[in-house]
Amino acid sequence: MTLEFVEYPDREMLALSLAGKIASQLSQHLRGNETASLCVPGGTTPAPVFDTLSGTEQLDWSRVTVFLNDERWVDGEHPRSNSRLLRRHLLTGNAAAAAYVDLYTGAARPEDAAAALAEAVAPHLPITVLLLGVGNDMHTASLFPGTAETGLALAPDAPLVMAVNSVADEPRITLTAPALQRAINTHLMITGPDKRAALERAQTLDARDAPIRAFLGDITVHWAE
Repeated sequence: MTLEFVEYPDREMLALSLAGKIASQLSQHLRGNETASLCVPGGTTPAPVFDTLSGTEQLDWSRVTVFLNDERWVDGEHPRSNSRLLRRHLLTGNAAAAAYVDLYTGAARPEDAAAALAEAVAPHLPITVLLLGVGNDMHTASLFPGTAETGLALAPDAPLVMAVNSVADEPRITLTAPALQRAINTHLMITGPDKRAALERAQTLDARDAPIRAFLGDITVHWAE
């Protein structure tokens, strides 16, 4: 297993290059398979990648299924909804033809929807291309350091999708290690010195204390100042 670290001169070059790499890997997979899957993070950091990716004409988006790493348990029009950002930046233009598995179902609680979401995600595994992010606290998806939920989500026998209620803001839903670790192609996008320092620190810690550590096997890290 190898971690490849790619440093870019600026964030614009990072976004253009990473979008091209993702499109290429999806297209290559579709040459030998009927469908492909793309799993991406929320937040504003990957938005420039999504903007570029959504305009890719060489990719048959109608054969691609998109879903998030995780989601806050809020309506899709809520300002903090990851799905809202995704619809505005990725699921538009040429990429509007992609299928989308929305992790927010409208159920009263995320735990009420977890089993059905696992069934919805399962046909698209292993993930063809997985894009991850990381927080300054070394969390990824909604797997946060030091929580009992993260310990369960990192277990080899964890369900594919789990509810997360240990964070201070909204309840969340997240894909777990068994869903994320088996991706065919895995990328991590980080920007700025703080995220780079967090990644370096994570490599010295246990995954329960630095959840991104669980995914630093065969992975390409894309970084710009």
